[in-house]
Amino acid sequence: MAQRNRKRGRREKRPEAASNQGASPYSRSEARNEVVRATLEPFAPGERPWPVTVCAILAVTVGGYNLVSFLVGANLAIVGSRPGAAGIILFAIVMFGFALGLWRMRYWAVLGFEALLVILLLIAAMLLITVSNLAGLAVCLGGLIFGGLLFYKLVRALGRMQVPAKERR
Repeated sequence: MAQRNRKRGRREKRPEAASNQGASPYSRSEARNEVVRATLEPFAPGERPWPVTVCAILAVTVGGYNLVSFLVGANLAIVGSRPGAAGIILFAIVMFGFALGLWRMRYWAVLGFEALLVILLLIAAMLLITVSNLAGLAVCLGGLIFGGLLFYKLVRALGRMQVPAKERR
């Protein structure tokens, strides 16, 4: 312990090290972020970008298909039996909630749908390991390309949704 105290006493700040304190990597990246934020314009009232519209339609389609297939009595091929009603209804409610939030351009809905997209992208990437034919490869790659593109476009829309309305030009 005595050694540490001696080392601490010998340390001095060099003048050139003290002058570089203001140019830390964090402040440089924050300066770049400010430049990008300044170029973003908020959405006009009623304006909805195409990725958000596609996601809203996709959420309604998936939730509706899941609910209708349950009501018709379809069995899951993986499980081999009929799934429970509570899980199906809960999933449909979540998807319809996402669709409504996306249609109204709510930040939470876009962020939540992006999280769901990331999970689906990871699943599609892991399924590439087990692909045994060209059709499976095409489905996995198509899902990765379409989902990745949608995710990338939603990030920009999410950034524009964060811009305060009072700074409109």
